Amino acid sequence: MERKQTRKIEKTIKNIWPKVRKKHLFPQIPTPIVSEGSSEKVAIEMKAKQIIINPLFLEKLQKKMPEEEVVEALLDHGITHYTYCPWDFTTHLFLYQEAKKVLKDKELTKISTGYFLDVVSDTYCVKGRGTKLPELYKNMEKEGLDQVISSLYQNIWGIDLGTSNFSEVTRRLSRIPYLDRAKWGESIKRFSRVIKPFLEKEEDKKKQNPMGNHSVESYGQEEVDKGLRDFAFRVKSLKEFKEVISDFTEELSDMGYGTEGGMGRGKSMSFDADILFYQKLAENYTLPIRKLPLEGSGSLYPHSHSPWEVGKPVQDIDIWTSFGKIMPGITKIWQRKEGEILKEKEKVPDCIIVIDSSGSMQNPRIKLSYSVLGAMCAASSYLKAGAKVAAYNFSDAEAGGKEVLNFTSKRWEIYKVLCRYFGGGTNLSFNEIENLRKETNPDIFLITDMQITNLEKVIDYFLSVPNRITAVYIGENKHVIRFKQRVEKRQNISFFGVKKKEDIPKIILGKIKEYLRANL
Repeated sequence: MERKQTRKIEKTIKNIWPKVRKKHLFPQIPTPIVSEGSSEKVAIEMKAKQIIINPLFLEKLQKKMPEEEVVEALLDHGITHYTYCPWDFTTHLFLYQEAKKVLKDKELTKISTGYFLDVVSDTYCVKGRGTKLPELYKNMEKEGLDQVISSLYQNIWGIDLGTSNFSEVTRRLSRIPYLDRAKWGESIKRFSRVIKPFLEKEEDKKKQNPMGNHSVESYGQEEVDKGLRDFAFRVKSLKEFKEVISDFTEELSDMGYGTEGGMGRGKSMSFDADILFYQKLAENYTLPIRKLPLEGSGSLYPHSHSPWEVGKPVQDIDIWTSFGKIMPGITKIWQRKEGEILKEKEKVPDCIIVIDSSGSMQNPRIKLSYSVLGAMCAASSYLKAGAKVAAYNFSDAEAGGKEVLNFTSKRWEIYKVLCRYFGGGTNLSFNEIENLRKETNPDIFLITDMQITNLEKVIDYFLSVPNRITAVYIGENKHVIRFKQRVEKRQNISFFGVKKKEDIPKIILGKIKEYLRANL
């Protein structure tokens, strides 16, 4: 494509962009750009909320339709994806998950989800925005699945698009309530079920959606981050999360998710959906920790009133509210309070997270582990507060069933240690904790079911150290009762129980927040 033609299209975009933005209520997306795609049959691409128009596609249509109308129609299509469907990455993942329940295959699901998003967006735009999309579809080349979609449009829009009617297929597709957002989950399953025979044809498996494919790359970093966080919270299990997210391994790892250090892909880096799940789920529960405590200024100032009584100092009487009278019950006296000033900024202590991964604990890579989730919530809170975290994962530590990570602020390294599962016996060694403890006088966060073979020694050790200790136990048993009985009088040891996921934000993080503030 000649540069002259590209500049002409850019000028067209510049002229009609204000009109299109106004039509769609001024969405916060950048001005569209022009760039040749991998195929002249693909009209538009979207990357990080950036609409990219393919000049080769426009060149093929310019004899059938004015360039300005083609550009406006494509912009209507692109913008509606951001303003109506899917709206955000969370919705995209949800719709993909529902479609895959019908299609099973990753590639077929991606194609089906893309077409469903297009049908919803284009139908919404035609019904309520005034657009040249019908003329665009009428003049586009159509074959295979595109003919089916065009026939659907012709039927539900009530506009002749010059497409043959697929009778039963069109009828079934036309009954789907595309604009009912509450029914999208069921609608995309019905949609996928109907078009499945067309998707499975070899020629359609390899085809590209002429209106562009919809993937993770369509969204900005913040949108993807929020989408992963919301999706981790929404799914019912670790398995559900992995089944969906693993289909986007390449795109997500390119953006820095699910890999070593979160720095993108590489030959030595492998995508880990398990750790990503716990990381994103934990982010739903993290709470800020105050770093600027108040201290007394040493001076007193009038704060509130109380009734004056005989014997109280008369110099504190407020004559203005006492009507100039010295009488019990009428005269008001000032109550004074010490002033407060901001101290120099203090650091939150570093933290050693000690996590039990013995055979009695849940394997975090098979089913949701409350201990791993709780440990990651704690790690996230300390890291957000500017502290460093050390991790000590133990099973039968004396027999080598342990992993120790020194103090660091690298989240992925911490999460990787916390997510490791040994599945052996339960015996805690104190040497590593002692070495770490002497470095920075840190807090200690222990999470276990307390079924530790050397529990008495563990209790004796924690009773002997002055560090602030948060002990979290999973479930209830006689070992938990024993631990609580022996440490309940110690002011530096707090303990909390977790029986279900909902206990984590209400008990663990809430108490961590209070505990840290109380000791700053």
